Amino acid sequence: MNTQKNTINNKSTLTLSALALAMALPASAATTLTKDNGAAVGDNQNSITAGERGSVLLEDVQLIQKLQRFARERIPERVVHARGTGAHGVFVASKELDDLTIAAPFAEAGKETDVFVRFSSVVHPKGSPETLRDPRGFAVKFYTDQGNWDLVGLHVPVFFIRDAIKFPDMVHSLKPSPADNLQDPNRFFDFFSYEPGSTNMLTWIYSDHGTPASYRKMDGWGVHAYKMINKAGDVKYVKFHWVSQQGIDNLNSKEVAEVQSQNFQHLTQDLYTEVNKGNFPKWDLYIKTLDPSQLDDFDYNPLDATKTWLDVKEVKAGTLTLNRMPTNFFQSTEQVAMAPSNIIPGIEPSEDRLLQGRMFSYADTQMYRLGANHQQLPINRAKVEVVNYNQDGAMNYGNTTSNVNYQPSHENVAENPIARKSNTELKGYVQQAAIKKQQNFAQAGVLYRSFSKQERTNLVNNLAGDLGRVKDSKVMHKMLSHFYKADSEYGTRLTNAVNGDMKQVKQLAAKL
Repeated sequence: MNTQKNTINNKSTLTLSALALAMALPASAATTLTKDNGAAVGDNQNSITAGERGSVLLEDVQLIQKLQRFARERIPERVVHARGTGAHGVFVASKELDDLTIAAPFAEAGKETDVFVRFSSVVHPKGSPETLRDPRGFAVKFYTDQGNWDLVGLHVPVFFIRDAIKFPDMVHSLKPSPADNLQDPNRFFDFFSYEPGSTNMLTWIYSDHGTPASYRKMDGWGVHAYKMINKAGDVKYVKFHWVSQQGIDNLNSKEVAEVQSQNFQHLTQDLYTEVNKGNFPKWDLYIKTLDPSQLDDFDYNPLDATKTWLDVKEVKAGTLTLNRMPTNFFQSTEQVAMAPSNIIPGIEPSEDRLLQGRMFSYADTQMYRLGANHQQLPINRAKVEVVNYNQDGAMNYGNTTSNVNYQPSHENVAENPIARKSNTELKGYVQQAAIKKQQNFAQAGVLYRSFSKQERTNLVNNLAGDLGRVKDSKVMHKMLSHFYKADSEYGTRLTNAVNGDMKQVKQLAAKL
């Protein structure tokens, strides 16, 4: 034990010495990254967690400050997911899942839960053409009899980054330059060259999946791992997958140009047209599960948002049907406030570092954008009675009459033990370090090899179109090495397409 303490103390001394040395360097040697108060940032790559698999800590000032400042960059348009299309519908459970969860939508076969779904673009602004390459948001608000549950995901199963502390940086790189307001591949590939975990997501988005032909004809994914808890308190890690009954239909680059010349809002128009005709789209919800004891059974971290759970069986849990379009776009689609923090008993966030940040960031963004009382708006209001002592704030149209605005009190308002968080064992030390078993490239290779010959060609051509515009040879070849590491054919074809140096690519890939 004394040896361990001495080791820790020595490591702390070394870290502090290194920091002191860095702070003592002349300005010409390095510029120190700081927080808004001028204090130096010690690690801008990793959130502070309670051990290797622990939750992200609220004491991480850099993470919280970055997310708070990022959420307040635009008024009033959403910073991300600005352009969206929403529809009302219903979710019907296909089986009882009481062995897995006490969550209300899965309480019995045939149970119906009203929903509102918002599809969206992610990077591009509100008035942008819907033909632009982009991840698509697939967010579902369940109006359950336990309160509202928001399953906020995408039309692909993974994401660019695995830690929320990098989210503002990622979006900044993808958005137009602050200098000239131009969107530039030189900027986002510069960023992604330092984020090898993005290789999987880039492969998804630069395939034809990045340009869907219809919101009705794409799958949806929860992306993150969550937890489900049953009545006995047993915990399972889960992932959610919406499977389109309409199939999947994407546009290749030639079709994108044709559609854009005729209708730059084809996704919105298609959904309104088909639903209003009575052609109601449907998605089956499938759930993958893992025991907590299985989390170490893979050569990657299952709580890493850049990964899918390969070769894990899916079980159908129900069917979603969209059956009614909003009568007022602003009051519903623009004002709907999706947030992963809207959860109900039986469902909890996992220790996924990106999800942990989103639990704070999305709710904070909605509060900033729509106000403290945004959940009183009809589109966001729970179908069950809301009982708490949050008070005042702009646009509060509650009907409070009691002089008791605190709890506990003599009024019979108490907690429900069923909603208490499940116990999670923690091991290790509070840390600020990258996850282990990153396995940044393997799944991108699996994805590439799953594509047809034509889909591979489209992917290479799509990627080459942007990567070929990168002026910095080091950045371009670093990116090429990532794709080569994923699959040698993938990287070779892409290198040839942008006239890169194959020898250099192989040398860089060998170091990864």
